[in-house]
Amino acid sequence: MQLPIIRRAFPLAIALGLCAATAAQAADAAYPDHPITIVVPYSPGGGVDIVTRLVTKKMSDELGQSFVVDNKPGAGTNIGMAYVANAKPDGYTLYTASNTLTANKALYSKLTFDPATAFAAVGRIGEAPLVVVVNQDSPFKNLQDLVEYGRSHPEDLTFGTAGVGSSGHLASELLLRAGKFKALHVPYKGGSPAITDLLGGRLSFMSINPLEVVSHIQAGKLRALAVLNAKGTPLLPGLKTASAQGLTDLEATVWWGIVAPAGTPDAIVGKLNAALNSALGDPEVKASLAKLGAQELPGTP
Repeated sequence: MQLPIIRRAFPLAIALGLCAATAAQAADAAYPDHPITIVVPYSPGGGVDIVTRLVTKKMSDELGQSFVVDNKPGAGTNIGMAYVANAKPDGYTLYTASNTLTANKALYSKLTFDPATAFAAVGRIGEAPLVVVVNQDSPFKNLQDLVEYGRSHPEDLTFGTAGVGSSGHLASELLLRAGKFKALHVPYKGGSPAITDLLGGRLSFMSINPLEVVSHIQAGKLRALAVLNAKGTPLLPGLKTASAQGLTDLEATVWWGIVAPAGTPDAIVGKLNAALNSALGDPEVKASLAKLGAQELPGTP
């Protein structure tokens, strides 16, 4: 007796499925039709925040919708990552990723999400080598001064970072290991408040991307001791690498990219990637990144 009901229901289910698919395709085609939120997991004014605002300004022109930067600092970027990992995968909530996206799975044992599977990659933004900096009144004139002092005064040095697992944190730990000296880690909720304390003489040193400190270096408020890559940076042409100062095999780079929640439709990811690459190809953006010591890295998701 139920067979006729099944025969009637089956075509109805197919029709409903086709309607849902058509509606989804229409939504993807119309994307974006309202502002896009992009989460920065640090306080305003830091490197990730600077890069995000610079790039999304041009992406907004390309997509015809504004980007709202939502700063969600804390827990080594896990607060911001968890928020986006659990967001609706419709392309309207994005995340500016950096080194912690790959580091935090190893550093935190009780994450509520898996960084390896919780996101859909949109594209890379760029990268920059980290530099070691001290206050202008610091007695350390070069990297070896810092290393030797740390060896003989293991309880005296402190270094600030944008948080546990940040590029500056891991770079500084590599520096301590390579130089065989000790220093106390002081984590902040972003690079900007850490730099404020470095400028105020409350920290001994920082390993940080040049975006956040080049203006202070050029103004004579901070002194750069070393660049942590193999070939130096044209932004600070006279700055020696750590390797040239005796600490071989010490390299540290910060990178940035944009991701969306896993499950975001490929069509939407494709639109975002195209807008990102267009922004990175803009002469104004390229020049701004170069002035900050960063290199753009366009490419596929």
